[in-house]
Amino acid sequence: MRILTGLQPSGRLHVGNYFGAMKPAIEAQDEGDGYYFIADYHAMTTMEDAATLRDNVRGVAVDFLACGFDPSKAVFFKQSAVPEVNELAWILSTVCPMGLLERCHSYKDKVAKGISANHALFAYPALMAADILLYDSNVVPVGDDQKQHLEVTRDLVGKINDRFGEGTLVMPEARIREGVAKVPGLDGEKMSKSYNNTLPIFGEEKPLRKLVMRIATDSTPVEDPKPTEGSIILDLYKLFASEGDYQQMVTDYQSGGFGYGDFKKRLWEAYWEYFAPMRERRNELLADPAQVDAILAEGAAKARAEAEIVLDRVRKAVGLR
Repeated sequence: MRILTGLQPSGRLHVGNYFGAMKPAIEAQDEGDGYYFIADYHAMTTMEDAATLRDNVRGVAVDFLACGFDPSKAVFFKQSAVPEVNELAWILSTVCPMGLLERCHSYKDKVAKGISANHALFAYPALMAADILLYDSNVVPVGDDQKQHLEVTRDLVGKINDRFGEGTLVMPEARIREGVAKVPGLDGEKMSKSYNNTLPIFGEEKPLRKLVMRIATDSTPVEDPKPTEGSIILDLYKLFASEGDYQQMVTDYQSGGFGYGDFKKRLWEAYWEYFAPMRERRNELLADPAQVDAILAEGAAKARAEAEIVLDRVRKAVGLR
């Protein structure tokens, strides 16, 4: 079984990224033949500054490795290091109806938010399909926001195989990330860079502590019981604390006699301790950038070797060989 996951370098990674995508992806390393890529071509649809893109790509690579990705278990590479993906995207475009792309919610949502309606943004699903199909991927973990794009991929496989022969492309299956709770931001909305409410995975101790201590709370007096439903502090604490510590906080909420400052302090300590070994690993990687470069280069070589096999098969089927 081949599993493929893409990580877009859109900025500083936060706790929502970690529990929603990174942690499940890292845990999937032992399930099969894994291909993990940093989607820098995709990032260009909304990012115009070259230096920012380079920094973000490096940041995602370092953070992903620091958080537990093992390059000996799976292939890790930059999307742009395998240019064959663009040829396959073009071939897929020749069978892709305009209506299929026009119905994609992601494109309409981004344009509604003021992002320029360029061709790359519109054709994003075709490139995503090429990302998946270039490595004969069997399983693609996706969140709710990417389910439609996976369906586009499956539609394009059907059209290619109908026109050029069964087996030209492998039909992938979506693995919807069920049971992944919405990670709340500091204001109670979904944690997102768009809302400026994120808690970063990594950073300096003092600024991060200040972020935790400014979490929005109500005005319930110290001596009174606190509402547990919709508590940002409790929802975040559950991610980092042991089950016993979490239940104790719930009990203390309901009993009264504890202020929100006390609960925020517990949250801070659990959060800071949870990422401690990852911070240590990250510092090691930052001190040895050549190690990160070597990992990405080795991954790109492996990915490109596989891509050439698949693309050669497709070229022969469509008449380019």
